[in-house]
Amino acid sequence: MSDASIETLLDLLMLVALFGTLALWWAAKRGGRRGRIAERVREAALSLRPHSSPAGMDDDGAGLRARLLRRLATLGDRLPLFDAKYRAELGRQMVRGGYRGKHAVPILVAIKFLFGIVCATLAVMLGSHIAFVGRYPAARGILMVFVFIVGMIVPEYVLALRAQRRRLAMAACLPDALDLLVICTNAGNSLAVSIRRVADELASICPPLSDEFSLTADELKLSGDSTRALNGLAQRIDLPAIRVLISTLTQSMRYGTPITQALRTLSRTERLAHIVSLEEKAAKLAPKMVLPMMLFILPAVVVIAAGPAIIQILEFFAKQ
Repeated sequence: MSDASIETLLDLLMLVALFGTLALWWAAKRGGRRGRIAERVREAALSLRPHSSPAGMDDDGAGLRARLLRRLATLGDRLPLFDAKYRAELGRQMVRGGYRGKHAVPILVAIKFLFGIVCATLAVMLGSHIAFVGRYPAARGILMVFVFIVGMIVPEYVLALRAQRRRLAMAACLPDALDLLVICTNAGNSLAVSIRRVADELASICPPLSDEFSLTADELKLSGDSTRALNGLAQRIDLPAIRVLISTLTQSMRYGTPITQALRTLSRTERLAHIVSLEEKAAKLAPKMVLPMMLFILPAVVVIAAGPAIIQILEFFAKQ
């Protein structure tokens, strides 16, 4: 056999070993008493879940996407990856990223697993072309396991980046939302009605904050437990300003102090903090522009300014 055939056979054996190890681990997780109980709970949950298409999608137009998401959710439910505590933490991260569906956590678990498998397969296929690694099968096997673990971590980082961008967008629009909330409470509206009106006004300006306020208004209307609904808003958004707002509203409702005065003070504070942050960004702009100016603008200026003189000097020496 040629060296290429041997390398290909070793790559296939490593992939088979990876899949076999995962299958044995899966069987061991499902084989025990707790595994059988967890499997029955998952099957019961899957049987109770409706199999209709997501909201806003008909069966003809988005049937393929709906079936794909349903299969990912089924795979994520059946995978014995992560315990209930870690899945609850993933659920909180998904909510902060804007995904509140019942299938959000199983879909994320399935994506993590499949992305890790794809990365490990690519590492095995391309590992023979990497210097100092392709010569040794053991090194390629270690690389495969390492890439598999890293591939399972990458989707979480992508979700964290999305959640961070979402929080920054909501933080930028929070002073405007507080001003609108002050206006609505000054008009005599209740807290639930004021939050609903602010959510409607922010729908075109900041959709993430509008969605969170709409959900809070629905919880206030249906449950009547204002403390729980406001604390849920603070957990979903996870911003210091929102936590201060929720604390202010909770204390105002508990001790009977006017909500309008507290909101006006908080709005003024948040507006001042927003202006200070903008001034800090403007002050940091000049040092950040030094390196791009030296690399891209200064050479062009030097060429334009000194170019004619250099040409004349070269012409003078050429005549001599």
